[in-house]
Amino acid sequence: MNASTITPELTLDWDLCTKILTGFIQSEVQRAGFHRVVVGVSGGLDSSLSVTLAAAALSPGNVWGVSMPYKASNPESLSHARLIAEWLGINFLQVDITPQIDAYFTALPDADHIRRGNKMARERMTVLYDHSAHLGALVLGTSNKTELLLGYGTLYGDMASALNPIGDLYKTQVRWLARHLKVPAEILEKTPSADLWVGQTDEEELGFTYEAVDRLLYYMVDRRYELPDLTELGFDAHFVEAVFHRVKSSQYKRRPPVIAKVSVRTIDRDFRYPRDWGL
Repeated sequence: MNASTITPELTLDWDLCTKILTGFIQSEVQRAGFHRVVVGVSGGLDSSLSVTLAAAALSPGNVWGVSMPYKASNPESLSHARLIAEWLGINFLQVDITPQIDAYFTALPDADHIRRGNKMARERMTVLYDHSAHLGALVLGTSNKTELLLGYGTLYGDMASALNPIGDLYKTQVRWLARHLKVPAEILEKTPSADLWVGQTDEEELGFTYEAVDRLLYYMVDRRYELPDLTELGFDAHFVEAVFHRVKSSQYKRRPPVIAKVSVRTIDRDFRYPRDWGL
């Protein structure tokens, strides 16, 4: 991903964006009755931006960054997680998930990398929620808008959180906001990767670049262009169809569990209140 350019459609007022997102973190955490957050820091750009915003909103002493490497994780991930924690002055914890992952897959030696990656993502989230209970802190999310729309994440794994400050920022915008906030260059310029298996990169797995898909998603989702209009705009028809299919087929990941209605007031249908109702 080229950090030197951004299309006009995705350009934001970065100072205002920072003010909105730090205000969001501060108000939502406090309204829920908390004053701390815990964040899974992978050494990647998304978690680095989330934890940077959290430190600005709540002060570094109220933020815990947790690195959760597996034995096959890229050592650079841990070093960059430490780098962002030290740069911000936040609390830092390291929890090795190798024992529990290996114990589970000992009986499942033929499990493919998708199953193993999903298990790692969910294991990391259980660690975060355990520390959430221990520290009295909310889990802060790190999934960006591109990932959420494409379903490029693990349900109840990296997609889980109590609140997410970057979920309405496309990956391209995440990079530019992180650049604006002077996130260390080692993190800013690295190739995006979930680091779920050796050599894995996001764009290779997806089959397209973030710049290309972000611009398409902007017109498809934000501007509500129909598919024929997108091709008239210059997007390849096969690319449009493939991305639209991903967005549509992953809708279940973006919704709360569906509850069968048998009563007068069903949770999340008729019984719907703000998260801080009654506090």
